[in-house]
Amino acid sequence: MGPTVTTETVAGCTFRLSRAGSGSPILFLHGAGGAAVWLPFMEALAERHELLVPEHPGFGASDTPDWLDNVGDLAYFYLDVIDRLGLEGLHLVGASLGGWIAAELAVRSCARLKSLTLVAPAGIHVKGVRKGDVFMWSADETARRLFHNQELAEAMIAAPQNEAAQMARMKNSLALAKLAWHPRFYNPDLEKWLHRVSVPTLLIWGEHDQVIPPAYGPAFARLIPGARLEIVGDCGHLPHVEQPVAFVSLVNRFIGGGGT
Repeated sequence: MGPTVTTETVAGCTFRLSRAGSGSPILFLHGAGGAAVWLPFMEALAERHELLVPEHPGFGASDTPDWLDNVGDLAYFYLDVIDRLGLEGLHLVGASLGGWIAAELAVRSCARLKSLTLVAPAGIHVKGVRKGDVFMWSADETARRLFHNQELAEAMIAAPQNEAAQMARMKNSLALAKLAWHPRFYNPDLEKWLHRVSVPTLLIWGEHDQVIPPAYGPAFARLIPGARLEIVGDCGHLPHVEQPVAFVSLVNRFIGGGGT
């Protein structure tokens, strides 16, 4: 069963929202690749929870509003979305760029959150540990660096793309550049305020992440009170895609244990 897809308007921005399942709500914030496809990990999470997957302003089928300048704008936008949809006891999950947005949201307000899961999030800088530079990589190189399993990378490279998909990819790249070009995937102020995260937090990292290296995991864990770090083996930057069974198991155990 696929999701129900609707368009919603918040803060003057019309955005695409995919929704499936029932139970405790999970809001999943996607990474730089967008959220045009309902993936196996989404289907699995929706078996136990109500899963909501919005497409960020500036990405895919969503509007690009005049007010979109930085990741902080998206954090405030999603606080408005949470209010508008009346979500309470929300489990917030964000991956990569989406993890950065989720962290920025949580330092502003955890009032409606029950837990926070960050999957290889961007947003901070660790001295001496260099991130991968997706802006300098070709599309093929990016695919190969996203995954530890190179069969998945080659399948992504070989997948045909129609004109609509190509246009969405270009739109996503422009939005990503606006949000993360300078400084690269980094808000110098974020680490100062991560101590404000007041809900149980799970950090998930791929063992072989070449985009945001695993050394960033302990750094985030030190900055967020009580945060727990889990490393997923045989995995690159996208644990939810490359190791969906392990990823869903970690999230379900974390949420099922009350976020502990």
